[in-house]
Amino acid sequence: MSEPTSRSSEPLDQLKTHLAEAADLQSAAAVLSWDQETFMPEGGAAARSRQLSTLQRLAHEAFTRDAVGALLDDLASPAEDGAPTDGTAALVRVTRRDYERARKVPSALVARLAQASSEAKQAWKAARADDDFDAFAPHLERLITLSREKAEALGYEDTPYDALLEEYEPGTRTADVAPLFETLREELVPLVEAIAEAEQVDDACLHGDFAPDAQQQAGEEVIRAFGYDFQRGRQDRSAHPFTTAFSTGDVRLTTRFDPQFFGTGFFATLHEAGHGLYEQGVADDLERTPLAEGASLGLHESQSRLWENLVGRSRAFWRWYLPRLRERFPQQLGSVTEDAFYRAANKVEPSLIRVEADEVTYNLHVMLRFEIERALIEGRLAVEDLPGRWNAAMDDALGVVPESDANGVLQDVHWAMGAFGYFPTYTLGTLMSVPLFRQAEADLGGLDEQIAQGEFGPLLSWLRTHIHRHGRKLQAADLLARVTGEPLSAQPWVDYVRKKFGAIYGL
Repeated sequence: MSEPTSRSSEPLDQLKTHLAEAADLQSAAAVLSWDQETFMPEGGAAARSRQLSTLQRLAHEAFTRDAVGALLDDLASPAEDGAPTDGTAALVRVTRRDYERARKVPSALVARLAQASSEAKQAWKAARADDDFDAFAPHLERLITLSREKAEALGYEDTPYDALLEEYEPGTRTADVAPLFETLREELVPLVEAIAEAEQVDDACLHGDFAPDAQQQAGEEVIRAFGYDFQRGRQDRSAHPFTTAFSTGDVRLTTRFDPQFFGTGFFATLHEAGHGLYEQGVADDLERTPLAEGASLGLHESQSRLWENLVGRSRAFWRWYLPRLRERFPQQLGSVTEDAFYRAANKVEPSLIRVEADEVTYNLHVMLRFEIERALIEGRLAVEDLPGRWNAAMDDALGVVPESDANGVLQDVHWAMGAFGYFPTYTLGTLMSVPLFRQAEADLGGLDEQIAQGEFGPLLSWLRTHIHRHGRKLQAADLLARVTGEPLSAQPWVDYVRKKFGAIYGL
């Protein structure tokens, strides 16, 4: 972070003190949330909901103090003279944006949302295990009501969904996202149909007896090679894979493993490591400020999708890693060729579960969630009608219908978190990943050869320099344009999947 002028140094130090207190409270809440998803006994659920409610309220109150606003006013003039990536200018700009949004939301509502979300996550776990949507429905109703209340407090021009989307993808509106999904629908549905008519890929090598502990060791071997630092992180297991950061020195991953299918846990580990690498790469001098995280969830997702798919599902990657994986699973993979494994890892098949979907169908999963949650928030869809709407949307987009709500509408934790507006960021990140990877390839040269030799340092260093270290200094759209020279578009990603899967399926 650049040195402030002498005129602003005292207000800047005072501002940072306030921000650090709020950040510490948020981090404490994040530790409790991580524990709730990993090791907390069931008996702790009620107390944990209260604890999180208290911490979120205190963090909100610390951040929205009048003193913070006054200090931002004091710093406004010198900050306006700074370049977009200047540390002080960026801190004031981003903090002002967050502060003004946060001031609009009463701390009592923040507390109610935190408690309702904590209770809903526990109810979701049980409902999913029991395949009982009705048990979860009242919690979802409450979260939708509270989320609408939050949207009204924040304000919006066109739809309450915009106010919630802004939380995760600053500067992006429903009107920006909807056309991208329409383009993807037009491109992907015919591609999925063409692939279905082609000779099918055999992925039998991914099915069999794969001990979860051995799967975890394999995934951790790879992400260590990627550059994920286990001195500043760890991996545990949870019902739904996620990444959380309490500081750049403590970034934690979770995943889940299927003992009968290798792909679930392995690719989830690579995916979450992409998030973890981003968090570990944020500049240390941004710690305990609003700048110390990804520019947006979409840009964050670009990193996870880049490492999972553009690296982890590439032919070059399996040229390097398959011989090592055979050593871990000689009975299952001893006779499997590189080509067979590469094709298996890229099999396209409409499926029920988003996090296990292939690259081609994945965005169709996201699209239907975007459309459904938007209808819920806008009051066009009742919770009681949600399972039926979900199943119809799955049939329409993917041609498959869940046999249970556990593998249908209950599969994702996001709505139990109250995270309405989150889902579109998965597709935004997927679309961002290709131009970023291509730019890295253009700048570095020989990226495929490096990956095939297990040399990931140059790619990680490039991402650190161009993306990670900046944190939230720039909005995602500005950072993407700055790095690639182009605005966000679906076309580069569409071209990528057409070429890759056209070759695999002989289209």
